[in-house]
Amino acid sequence: MVHAFIMVNTAAGKSQGLLDSVRELENVGEAHIVAGDYDIVVEVDADEVYEVLQTSSSSIQGLDGVVDTKTYISID
Repeated sequence: MVHAFIMVNTAAGKSQGLLDSVRELENVGEAHIVAGDYDIVVEVDADEVYEVLQTSSSSIQGLDGVVDTKTYISID
């Protein structure tokens, strides 16, 4: 099992509208709007690293209003 955190930057005013869409994606366990350098933090659990990549690069980055993502794979 691969556990990862995806940090999402959104366009101004888009975070709340994107939150439900992100939460509905396959492999997403939790997603929260946060204060700080990123707008949404997403927790992902997948069988393979490739599935984490798909969730980040295709599913999340494909949503209208997403500006950028950073993915961090948990190593513990």
